[in-house]
Amino acid sequence: MTDEASEKKSTEEKPAEPTDDLVTSPHSITVRRRKLNYTATTGRIVLRKEIITDGTFDGHVPKAEVFLTAYTLDGADPTKRPVTFAFNGGPGSSSVWLHLGLLGPRRVVSGDVGELTPPPYELVDNAETLLAHSDLVFIDPVSTGYSRAVKGEKPGEYHGFQGDIESVGEVIRLWTSRNGRWMSPKFLAGESYGTTRAGGLAHHLQTRYGMYLNGLILISAVLDFATLDFNVGNDLPYSLFLPTYAAIGHYHGLHGDRPRAEVLAEAEEFAARDFPWALARGDRLTADERSAAVARLAALTGLSEDYVDRVDLRVEHVRFFTELLRDKRLVIGRLDSRFTGWTTDYGREHMDEDPSFTAISGAYTAALNHYLLAELDYPNDLPYEVLSVGVNTQWSYKEFENAHVTVTDKLASAMRANPHLKVHVASGYLDGATPYFASEHVLAHLNIPEELRANISTAYYEAGHMMYVHEPSRVRQSKDLADFVTSASNR
Repeated sequence: MTDEASEKKSTEEKPAEPTDDLVTSPHSITVRRRKLNYTATTGRIVLRKEIITDGTFDGHVPKAEVFLTAYTLDGADPTKRPVTFAFNGGPGSSSVWLHLGLLGPRRVVSGDVGELTPPPYELVDNAETLLAHSDLVFIDPVSTGYSRAVKGEKPGEYHGFQGDIESVGEVIRLWTSRNGRWMSPKFLAGESYGTTRAGGLAHHLQTRYGMYLNGLILISAVLDFATLDFNVGNDLPYSLFLPTYAAIGHYHGLHGDRPRAEVLAEAEEFAARDFPWALARGDRLTADERSAAVARLAALTGLSEDYVDRVDLRVEHVRFFTELLRDKRLVIGRLDSRFTGWTTDYGREHMDEDPSFTAISGAYTAALNHYLLAELDYPNDLPYEVLSVGVNTQWSYKEFENAHVTVTDKLASAMRANPHLKVHVASGYLDGATPYFASEHVLAHLNIPEELRANISTAYYEAGHMMYVHEPSRVRQSKDLADFVTSASNR
């Protein structure tokens, strides 16, 4: 075989490198009698890495294909038009929840507690979409949605704290550069672990790329895992979850006719002072002190005094959701404790599934799969990974070996370096995954000068983790976010 033929055969056998497969389509929506013409761009972009061999640059090679959906307002001035990069958490979750639940121009009608929408569900225009105030880019991290590592690469490299931040940060940099948006006001919107990612990204984008942001939208925030991890020797979560337990008990009628505000005020006071003291005392509590603590904790949570005493005053959250309405043979939703459901064994300590997740997951999954193909004209035979349990259970926090996971130091550093950075924190009173009092605790301990505390705003809603499932909360939250983006854009 000639050299030319050999070279031709080698070229033919070499698989083609992956390329971006973005699809654009025109759309319009009417918001407050104003018609907005916008362009949707959806598909996968290829992330590449630099190869250095023996100190010599050896080119860029593909490493992952990341799926995104962007919405840009037609005819807008890119130097004045804000852009918001949005993602959910998990880790292992796609961005479908913020995309079709709250921010995007189309939303799924999933229904709510007691009136869930039956399949095949429905998509409608979102008249409260943030697109009226900001362009939007929804990002699915590697192994979620349609995002995947390329052939020969290890997906696990992206299933961890730092690898995730670097890859999502690279997507943001690429999109910003390719679309000429370096001079646009820029925001990150994260939910749940997405707030952990957002806190780390704010610092990473500044220090790695010199990209300074205007604002962070933190929905159902978790910035310091010490506030949430019920580990031996860490009593902090038992106190910080207490006001949420009280709110849940009130919602389910266990506080009689007492106003919720009164119940929460009492729970917050006990959680902030006497309860941490009682936990810290251990067996140094006198019998009377312990009895008083048991009685008060039982009254606030709606649990029996016997149960509170048996768990040594330490009510773990999933055990709480399983126990509270056991006498009614119901379990309570973790993500949204307004929801209740059934289980197969009412003697168990931990419910086998979260009824608030199963209640809405089918609607979001169906709507997303229909929407991408039928309305955005993007075909893909891969399964769209709404929430990957495998990614979640294998997530690496190796950067925090022998320490708890926190991005409070990174967020505080970003705020100190960029005193114009605004932070909006949204919490649901009935969120049993990321309790509002834990967020308040973290914000109060953020290491920033007093003059920067005015950059932080908070909002509270009458629902859970995805508070926008509750229609009044969705409408109010949409306005809150519009006001925040408008104000923080310095326009």
